[in-house]
Amino acid sequence: MGTNVDLSVRIGTNVFANPVGVASGTFGYGGEYGGLVDFSDIGAIYTKAVTLEPRGGNPAPRLVETPSGILNSIGLANVGVEKFISDKLPFLKSLPCAVVVNVAGSTEDEYLRVIERLESVDASDVNGNGTVSTVNLSGLLRRFAPRNDRHCERSEAIQIIDNGSIDTGGVNNNGSGVFGYEINVSCPNVNHGGLAFGTDPAQIERLTSSLRRLTKKPLIIKLTPNVTDIATIAKAAESGGADAVSLINTLVGMVIDVKTRKPVLGAKTGGLSGPAVRPVGVALTYRVKRAVSIPVIGMGGITCADDALQYILAGASAVQIGTANFINPRTAGLVSAGIREYCVNNGVSSLKDICGIVE
Repeated sequence: MGTNVDLSVRIGTNVFANPVGVASGTFGYGGEYGGLVDFSDIGAIYTKAVTLEPRGGNPAPRLVETPSGILNSIGLANVGVEKFISDKLPFLKSLPCAVVVNVAGSTEDEYLRVIERLESVDASDVNGNGTVSTVNLSGLLRRFAPRNDRHCERSEAIQIIDNGSIDTGGVNNNGSGVFGYEINVSCPNVNHGGLAFGTDPAQIERLTSSLRRLTKKPLIIKLTPNVTDIATIAKAAESGGADAVSLINTLVGMVIDVKTRKPVLGAKTGGLSGPAVRPVGVALTYRVKRAVSIPVIGMGGITCADDALQYILAGASAVQIGTANFINPRTAGLVSAGIREYCVNNGVSSLKDICGIVE
């Protein structure tokens, strides 16, 4: 067969041109990577979390390496919704890829007010003339062990290589610069004793239903793995009107300095991400896909096309690249190219044909 492979993914009323996005919290607001990547290689940017008011985040240190991963305790530091609209959205609106705004809050009302404000933005509010800045990325995680399988070799390279661009076609960002919303329900609910929204199916369904009434854009609920039964949570999101669920968010972990006998992170615990969590993410994707009829977006430890394909075969319609962006900002494009190559080599004309085929 030829090289024509349909990698598009429908989420609600909109379509990702390719299935590989960059995860919230690992790609800033996009502009930070402007001199490092070709945005047409990326299916979607899931922005850094946006809350009603600016947040300074957790005390330092906020990052620590672990075997095959990192713990982060950023604390949802962000500029707040008003600065996001005035300072970040103009640049995001200019991009050729989908833009999914990650939304967080401490109360149900905060989530609703952020969505209401973003929904009030129309094409006249943003001019697309935002400036692009770059950031020097550290050598964090260079100790990840190299992978030997062929598809991993393409995306495992530590150095940044020019792999060319992928034609992703047009993306509907609804005029406002926003394709849809990803709702981070791992936040503690201050009105319910600090219990995270994402641990209570009733809260999830109620919040999702309330948000659904505010927008026709795709609504993606980002699930925490730190629950007894993630499938029940996913079904609650679907019942509330979600267009998709994304998983997994980070696992709770701690690193202790044995010399000081204190936790390394300023907030004591943090979220574990990186290759170490991939088997967990794949297993939970497999479980959730068999519990809901809406698309599942998989993430957790993806560094190469083979990693992403495991999620897709387990049931993910799309995937997100997170920690690997700190090693090679072009990982998403390389993974997308590797998925396309796999499909060509295996006679697959559409990604939908292999989504969830593992029994």
